[in-house]
Amino acid sequence: PRLQNFLKSYQMFQVMRFAVEEINNSTTLLPNVSLGYEIFNHCSDTLNFPSVFSFLSQNGSFPIQRNFNKYQPNVITVIGPYDSTTTITVAPFFMMDLIPMVNYGSSSYDLSNKLLYPSFLRTVPSNKDLIDIIIRIIKWFRWNWVAFIGSQDDYSQDGLSLFYQYIRENGICLAYQGMLSLESDYYATLKTIEKLKINIIVVFSSGVIVENLVRAAINHNIRDKVWIASEGWSMNKKLSQEPGIQNIGKIFGITEQFTSLPGFDQFINKTRKYSDDDEECSGCEGQSSQEKTCNQVCDNCTKLSSEEILNESPTFSFPVYAAIYSVAHALHNVLRCDSNCCNKNVAVYPFMVFKKLNFSLNGHQIKYDINGDPPVSYAVVLWHPNTGSQVFEVVGTYATYPEIAFTINSSLILWNNDGSVPFGNCSVECKEGFQREKDRNHECCFRCKICPSNTYINYTRDPYTCVPCSTDEWSEEGSIACQRREIMYLSFTDPLSVLLLVSAACLVLLCSAITILFSYNYNTPVVKSAGGSMCFLMLVSLIMSSIGLFFFFGQPMVIQCVFRNVMFCFFYSVCLSCLAVRSFQIFCVFKMATKFPEAYKCWVKHNGQWLVITIVSVFQFILCVLWGTFRTPAPTRDESSYADQIILGCSRGNLGVLLAVVFLVALLSFLCFFFSYMCADLPKNYNEAKSITFSILFFYISWCLYFTANMISQAVYIQLLYALAQLSSLYAILLSYFIPKSYIIVFQPKKNTQAYFQTSIQNYTQNISRT
Repeated sequence: PRLQNFLKSYQMFQVMRFAVEEINNSTTLLPNVSLGYEIFNHCSDTLNFPSVFSFLSQNGSFPIQRNFNKYQPNVITVIGPYDSTTTITVAPFFMMDLIPMVNYGSSSYDLSNKLLYPSFLRTVPSNKDLIDIIIRIIKWFRWNWVAFIGSQDDYSQDGLSLFYQYIRENGICLAYQGMLSLESDYYATLKTIEKLKINIIVVFSSGVIVENLVRAAINHNIRDKVWIASEGWSMNKKLSQEPGIQNIGKIFGITEQFTSLPGFDQFINKTRKYSDDDEECSGCEGQSSQEKTCNQVCDNCTKLSSEEILNESPTFSFPVYAAIYSVAHALHNVLRCDSNCCNKNVAVYPFMVFKKLNFSLNGHQIKYDINGDPPVSYAVVLWHPNTGSQVFEVVGTYATYPEIAFTINSSLILWNNDGSVPFGNCSVECKEGFQREKDRNHECCFRCKICPSNTYINYTRDPYTCVPCSTDEWSEEGSIACQRREIMYLSFTDPLSVLLLVSAACLVLLCSAITILFSYNYNTPVVKSAGGSMCFLMLVSLIMSSIGLFFFFGQPMVIQCVFRNVMFCFFYSVCLSCLAVRSFQIFCVFKMATKFPEAYKCWVKHNGQWLVITIVSVFQFILCVLWGTFRTPAPTRDESSYADQIILGCSRGNLGVLLAVVFLVALLSFLCFFFSYMCADLPKNYNEAKSITFSILFFYISWCLYFTANMISQAVYIQLLYALAQLSSLYAILLSYFIPKSYIIVFQPKKNTQAYFQTSIQNYTQNISRT
């Protein structure tokens, strides 16, 4: 690991040398001005304060109070140091005196705070940008269940803090976090990740920690994960050649977009060749007594070959190169350089160096925002470990200049197994028609629950809520959309409706025909025995009741709701009162006239039958008026009986008045049945009692069937059954009472004579006297 770290630092050192020599050899950037540098290896915080003080000193002293426009330290600008922790340690010393620090590797977002670090600039994006692209990668593949692994330093802590902020806004859950050290149990960390079923691992660290973690994953057979590498190890060539690394899964690295340094390869080959031939420094290595260091004078203190240097990860090569050129362009502006020379008479103080910079370098625009951060230009690389030359393949890009742009070429990514993107979520997506129920611990975890009937789920709007259907819609259990509910009412065109309407029309025609027939034969015994003029009132009542049936059909309106009930109840009550009076009269004539002659005379004298009919009719008329005006029956929409239907009907109106109306109808029907049943043994010519008994029995049967069906179902055809019960009640009277008499008038005229009726009465009287 130490050799690896040295090789990485040594390569950056060579890039710095290369840039300085290019600038010093340039005739346009800093003509007649040469850059010099002094290098210190920052091994630890305590041992390197002398180097910091050396930079800050002025003529060997370190004054406490000084003016910026008179303070001239040993250096104009500081390049580095590499990592965030070291930078945060030493930066306050330089910030006091506004000595610019141009950094090429420290990405901690804290360093963007200009109140604390007013003269700090960097050529690498901050952790904020790095976390942003990591979040974008996770969202691109629709993952939300991730682990974050870092090291115990400012770089990782800053990354974790920013990661926390971003995931809250993007629906991503941090299932596990681990900040590792050299002594950590790496296998225990990986075992926990396996236990939590985490397939996406963000490793925000570098150096030995990453190498130990990856080797532990290889040794313990951790397979098929997706690893997202931060900039620190995104192009670690040594790690990419580790045996078995291809088994741990796909590794995505985030690095600055590759920028070649023209001439750098030749520079390294040249310097290594001269170092091998130079005998002046042949004893430099290991001779601590000598004062020479590894620089352009003595560069054979390491036996690294040109290939080893050039094959090292180039992640930070361009940031180092850009940092040196930033200093040069800043001095170019301060010294007012032109294409021929610079004004060396200008006093250059550190605080003057960096004002505004904007220049092009190898096709990249170098500029700094108000926080001292550069434009972001990242590349997403996919590792192809242990494969030929192309170990790192660019599969995506992310840039913020001139505008934010992020893309990944998914066609370049060959996933394992069936080629589908690995599952990286806490919970499996719910099936169609199921809503998510949030887990109490993690937003990304959920259970699936089927949406109940009359609701639906819209995953694009809200996958956690089953949306109720509107009142005009319905849905089955587990639906993703609602369907229109069918509006149901008795249509005029429905076959059953047509049949009932035809039957009602026939009833009206029959009643009209019988009315004409009875008018023509008004003085005959059959018409007289049927009630005489009372028959016409009954027939008109049947006709009017039949007309009320036509109000059952079509979309209900208030007038239909009123007349479909009121007309039947009133006119049928009139008809029943006639039948009740008629059955009572028959009962009185044959059963009570001889026993109570005075009462019978009084009944006949004062037209008792018409008096009763009038009283009943007036009373029922008042009730019906109250029923139709006080809380009038109105159209209703039954939306609860059937999920897929809305049944249009009519309300009952005032319940108290309705009960009074029904009670009167029931009372009249009972009286009819009672008196007619008592007269069942009368002469067959006076068989009105039997006819009335049959009609009332049929009335009871019809309405019992209706009320039974109404309790079982609320379908639209219950209304048809209601109309049918009314029609049956009317037909029962017509068929049992009027049709037999009409048959006698038309087909048996011999029985429609006074003599025939007298004979029947005499026979009945003789039979009674014998008994």
